[in-house]
Amino acid sequence: MTTLTESGPGDTAVDLCKPHPGHPRPDGQDRYTIGEVAAWTGMSAHTLRWYERIGLMPHIDRSHTGQRRFTNRDLDWLAFVGKLRLTGMPVADMVRYAELVRLGEDTIDERAELLERTRRDVRSRIAELQETLALLDYKIELYGRSDLS
Repeated sequence: MTTLTESGPGDTAVDLCKPHPGHPRPDGQDRYTIGEVAAWTGMSAHTLRWYERIGLMPHIDRSHTGQRRFTNRDLDWLAFVGKLRLTGMPVADMVRYAELVRLGEDTIDERAELLERTRRDVRSRIAELQETLALLDYKIELYGRSDLS
């Protein structure tokens, strides 16, 4: 099975994202069907299959009957992908990031640049939302004054 781990210069490989504290099953007993993963992540089975097909997911183990068997590590990766989706990162960039992780330590600089670019975009969106919130607060305060009636 291919797993997604990262390491920094001189470091040993570490999990790509922090383990989710609420895994449904402990390590060693962590085999999930696609339906269980869909229920746990909120992603559809179709989305999970698509992620695997486009290379966003590492190779997923299969049972003797060919049924996908996800692990806690896969759940951790999907949680990370979910966060990347929330940032608005394009799917192509997420796939590229996953490819870079699989290629190993020599890609750290490119991975960092992808994440830094995404962080800049998120900060810009947050600033826009803060300006929008300030305008809404102003309007709400204005409408709350009794002298406007």
